[in-house]
This record gives sequence, C-alpha cells and structure tokens, in this order.
Amino acid sequence: MDNPRLLLTIALAFLVMLIWQTWMQDYGPQPEPAAPVSTEGAPDATTPAYDEDLPPAAADPLPEVDREDTAGGTLPVGQRIEVVTDLFHAVIDSHGGDLRQVDLLQYPETMDDDSEPFRLLEDDATQMFVVQSGLRTGSGAEPTHRAMFSVDQSRFTLDAGQEVLEVPLRWRDESGIEVTKIYRFTRGSYVVEVEFQIDNNSGNEWSPRPYWQLQRTPLAETSRLLYTYTGGVLYSPEEKYEKIDFGDMEDENLSRTVEGGWAAMLQHYFLAAWIPGPDQTLRYYTRALPGERYVIGMIGAPVQAPADSTASTRARLFVGPKLQHVMEEVAPGLELTVDYGKLTVLAKPIYWLLEHIHSLVGNWGWSIVFLTMLIKLAFFKLSETSYKSMANMRKLAPRLQALKERFGDDKQKLNQAMMDMYKKEKINPLGGCLPVLVQIPVFIALYWVLLESVEMRQAPFILWLDDLSSADPYFVLPLIMGVTMFIQQKLNPAPLDPIQAKVMMVLPVVFTVFFAFFPAGLVLYWVVNNSLSIAQQYVITRRVEQQTS
Repeated sequence: MDNPRLLLTIALAFLVMLIWQTWMQDYGPQPEPAAPVSTEGAPDATTPAYDEDLPPAAADPLPEVDREDTAGGTLPVGQRIEVVTDLFHAVIDSHGGDLRQVDLLQYPETMDDDSEPFRLLEDDATQMFVVQSGLRTGSGAEPTHRAMFSVDQSRFTLDAGQEVLEVPLRWRDESGIEVTKIYRFTRGSYVVEVEFQIDNNSGNEWSPRPYWQLQRTPLAETSRLLYTYTGGVLYSPEEKYEKIDFGDMEDENLSRTVEGGWAAMLQHYFLAAWIPGPDQTLRYYTRALPGERYVIGMIGAPVQAPADSTASTRARLFVGPKLQHVMEEVAPGLELTVDYGKLTVLAKPIYWLLEHIHSLVGNWGWSIVFLTMLIKLAFFKLSETSYKSMANMRKLAPRLQALKERFGDDKQKLNQAMMDMYKKEKINPLGGCLPVLVQIPVFIALYWVLLESVEMRQAPFILWLDDLSSADPYFVLPLIMGVTMFIQQKLNPAPLDPIQAKVMMVLPVVFTVFFAFFPAGLVLYWVVNNSLSIAQQYVITRRVEQQTS
C-alpha cells in the first residue's frame, strides 16, 4: 500500500464521518409530527386541554400524552416583566413565573455594529426554549407554571454598584397560603438562583413538591454540514454525562432518581441547565409533547411547611455560553457540555494549550497558528520518518513504472517484483503509514476543539477574517488550502494506477469546495499544517535525492 493511497483513505474516511453525521441529523429517525388537532369544540390554543407538561405530584410514572386530544404549542401570556443586568436582558411572564426570554448582552447575534444580542431563550411557538418551575401538591390550587403570579413592577434593573438583583413574584390561594417566587440575578454571573418562599397561614400543614424543568423545540435552522448536538443532557455521579436526545424522549419517558445531578438543554455554544443542591435527591424526567416540544426536568421531595410557619426551597439555573472554566466552578461535569466526543482525553489538553497561547498573543487566529506549529513540532520525528519513506518511494517511481510496463496485467508477478525491489533497496513501503495514523486522533480532536469552543464564535483574525467560526466570505483560505494540497501531491510519489492518479488530482478541488463551507478557524489550521508539511517534506526529499545523486 503506497502512501498516497493511505492519504486518500484517510481523507475519504474523514469526509464519510462528516457526511454520516449530517445524514443522521437530516434523515435519521425523527420525531413523528404531532397529529392535527381539530379546532371544532376544542379549547383555546393558549390553554392546553390538560396539564400534559406538568410532572405528577406523586412518584407515579408520567402518563402518556393523547396527541389527538391535546391542544398544545402556544404558551399562555400574562404580564411581561423586563429584567436588565450587566449580562442579561430577560423577560419573565407572570403566567407561571416562567423565564420566557433571555438575550445575552455580551454575545451579539451577528458581526454588524447594530446587531441585537443573541437570544437564547424565547417563547415563540415555532422556536421555543423556556425555563419553568413550580410547586405541586396534586390537589387544589397550585403555584405551578400554569398559575398566575402578581408582581409590583414591570421592570427591574441592576444598578451601578448593585451586586444582586431580586425579582419577586407572588401567588396566594384562598386558604391563606402565600408563595413568593424569587429570581436572583448576580452581577458578572450566568447563574440565576430561583427560590420559592412559602408562608403557610392556612392553619394546616402544606407539603408541596418543587419541580424545575426546561421546555424547548428543535432549532429551526442548523448547519447541514457541521453537526453539533442539540437536545437534553442528564448528569449523575453514577452515570456521569448522558445525552438524551429528542428521539430518546419520543421513545420513552425518562424517570430516574438521582442525587447530586443536573439536567440541561444544549445547542451549539450555549445551554440552560437546572442545578439543584448537591445533597438533594430528585426524580428526573423527560417528556415529548405535541408540536415537537420536549421537556427535561426534575421534581424533588415534599417541602414541609407546618401551619403558621415558613419554608423555602431553591435551585440554581445556568443560562449562557459554554465557558469551560466558568462551568467547572458551577457544578461537577457541567463543563462536559462542551462536547468533544470520544476524543475528550486528547481535546481537553489541546484546548488548554490553545487557551494559554491566547493569553500570550491575545488573538485566537494567531493562537491556532502557533498551536499548529507546536503540534507539528511534537510530531516532527514521526513526520520525518514518513517523508523519508515517501522520498525513497518517489525515487523508485520510474523503476516501478518500468516494472508495471514490463509485467502488464500480471498482478502477481508485478507485486513480487516490487517487493523484491523494496527488499533490495531496503525500503519499507509502509514506512510512511504509521506516523500519519498516529497523528489522526490528534487532528480530529483539534477539529472538535475548534468547532465546539464558544471562544471561536465571532473571534477576529486579520484583514477580512473577522469571524473564525464562520466560513471565509471570499474563499481565500479554502483556495490556499487547495493549492497546498496540490503541492503536497507533487512531492509525493505518483500512484502507479492511472485511475488512482486521476482521483488524487481531483482531490484538492473536492476538498477546496468542501472546505469553502467550513469555519475559517478550521481551514486556517489545515492551511498552516499543510504549509509546514510542504516545507518539511521538501527539505527531506531534496536531502534524500542529493544523497543518491
């Protein structure tokens, strides 16, 4: 097996991996569309037929949703409460006290100067992602996300010098039970504390169960070329990080008791996660609802509120970007939402090194350049072995071609003659394979680091490259990458098979078109890596040729 064939195999395997991910996303098992709901005699679309998105008040399994009889999709709307902090522009709705909208002020939607901030949470029926919580008793009036809360003002602002902003919403029933649902926003933090304070003036003990959940629809627009995970995640000390995608939620309702875990909904670069106390034991659940809505959440043990007393319960909510160092301090395993897949053991050190380089140079583009150089330096000896083998094979190319013309279609005699020549010249035709194979996991790990790191989002490099997470708008980097691939092929020994030789000639064009849609940061890595490879291979090839001349 000659080295060009190995490189072709590696390139095609990489393409197949990306195509397979895209295929599974677009054409794999998908949730069945919700059955059409008859509007004749049905309730208003803003009022579901029953509480299909509420967890049961007791430790019973979630009942199945009757898709024929459920009118879901649009969330009820009450008074809108605007909250502005240094990081958030948020909207809370008095109907349920849901966190219905969150704009991340530090992350603009686009690179335009007048761009709106990126909206992570929203309650539009076609693109829903909301945070819900409440208290369940199973009977009578309940302060769930279906109840109506009251609020004293419609706008709350974190003022200069103020560290914590509290947003209280109140609920009261006829028996004298009063519940205050408080959102606490902290300056400089993407963690929001949500607390329920109970004043029981009913004369009887009241023991509601708190629940915390996230409800969303799939993203309306996703990349058809570069797949990143969107869906639910459950973390537990026993099972660690588990993806629970929308298909899993369609297949069955999750019901699991976990102590010290958390649940989240992810998308590229951002997430929302409910994080209860580390010593709390809760039952985690998922639900697939009509209208392609999906729920992941948890319900806790009853909160004991004796007559004429007070009680409280709380949980933390993380809403924001996937900043690894920030998430490491929030909860165990939360940083795993930056999903590097099977190669996390390699990807995390690569990210660590990339981050430290950035602390010195202050530019993510140059950080990628220097990181690529360091990786190339680490594999210098392995690459040298590979390039020496290719140089020796290139030197034998005319003689191998003569053997092919001599033996024609007699493959057995041709292969035997080639092996005799390799033995006589002391050349191992597989000598260039192992060094390349050893480097493949590192290259793929770096691919995931550059794809998953939110730091790459809208990160500028030089000149026209103002966003390393987007494709090069003028296709300059992909064209340079294609040229470097073509030069590398000229330095490699030409394949004996004419069909294979034609395929190798077309490969730079195919990769140029393919990489035209890749994020500029990934293409930058390939350009630098190829350029360094060309320089190293050229020097070694000249050295081998001079030794034999």
